[in-house]
Amino acid sequence: MSFLSATLDRVKPSPTIAVTTLAGELRAQGRDVIGLGAGEPDFDTPEHIREAAKAAIDAGKTRYTPVDGIPELKAAIRDKFLRDNDLDYPVADITVGTGGKQVLYNALVATLNPGDEVIIPAPYWVSYPDMVKLAGGEPVIVEGGLDAGYRITPEQLEAAITPRTKWLIFNSPSNPTGAGYDEAALRALTDVLERHPHVWVLTDDMYEHIAFPGFEFRTPAQVAPALKDRTLTVNGVSKAYAMTGWRIGYAGGPSELIKAMRKVQSQSTSNPCSVSQWAAVAALNGPQDYIPMSRDVFLRRRDLVVAGLNAAEGVTCPVPDGAFYVYPSIAGCIGKTTPAGKKIENDEDFATALLEDTGVAVVFGAAFGLSPNFRVSYATSDEVLEDACRRIQSFCAGLK
Repeated sequence: MSFLSATLDRVKPSPTIAVTTLAGELRAQGRDVIGLGAGEPDFDTPEHIREAAKAAIDAGKTRYTPVDGIPELKAAIRDKFLRDNDLDYPVADITVGTGGKQVLYNALVATLNPGDEVIIPAPYWVSYPDMVKLAGGEPVIVEGGLDAGYRITPEQLEAAITPRTKWLIFNSPSNPTGAGYDEAALRALTDVLERHPHVWVLTDDMYEHIAFPGFEFRTPAQVAPALKDRTLTVNGVSKAYAMTGWRIGYAGGPSELIKAMRKVQSQSTSNPCSVSQWAAVAALNGPQDYIPMSRDVFLRRRDLVVAGLNAAEGVTCPVPDGAFYVYPSIAGCIGKTTPAGKKIENDEDFATALLEDTGVAVVFGAAFGLSPNFRVSYATSDEVLEDACRRIQSFCAGLK
């Protein structure tokens, strides 16, 4: 009889964390490594947010708080939803967790029974399928390929829904592709969902504020108010305010679901960090000028990386709508051989050889459910990105 839970056999460690860890280890060994795996802004948290955290410490706000958030933070989140998304959630219908990841996980644990299905468009954030499995559910993967702009169609969504479907997990702009659904595309999907009242929507809006010109962000419950009573609208401060390590995510949703998620959290982590909560209040209520400034930097980096990768032989890199990732296809590289004689059979082979030969660490596409691709996070300096693109171009040119 195994000591470890059989549930762990259904899941794997996060590949993105593994790539970042490996890059750090190689760098510590003296290798010249460029890590493009981490999904976090490289900017400092804005000063007024840091000052709010210091003030909270000095004021002794370092003790336990209510399980899923202080009233001041929930009020700030309520105001944010109303201000940015035209969504009116009572404070009682808002929950705060230790990062958006916990909020998503709480929702799945609170709702899934064995055999329940969760539709996940691919490419997907690596954690979605494994969180579903840990919660006892079954991921149903629907592929949105390069030709479709990495988006799924209403017809694909309709075909994937069964009587066992409980959730659709929706992420726009997307990690890993940066692809977004404009209002018309989103409306087409919500029209399908309105015809299936047993299907709930778990929307991950973490990249809401990193949306580039030509794309206007919308969230499902905003476009289709009829879905609000079966939608959990998830967001957080990590990407918008460079607060990844502060670990604050939040959501608004139906009362029954929020109560169930609160119960899960009460028996797992209890409250998020008290100091981080006060910092998040300052982020949401304070000056918002950081957001457009950081977005402009990401836009410049996006254009730099797209041009650099499209100059590499065998690589096709579409232009993302938002976030800070690109997801190029390497279909033109598959089947080729490195100068050392290693054949590139798949995107994992490509990423491994790229790291070994050039020191550039990327995440292979199979981790995100669609191959042959790789993901680059361009949340680093222009100089580093230019160097990385040159190395990738040289690597691809050397394949035969």
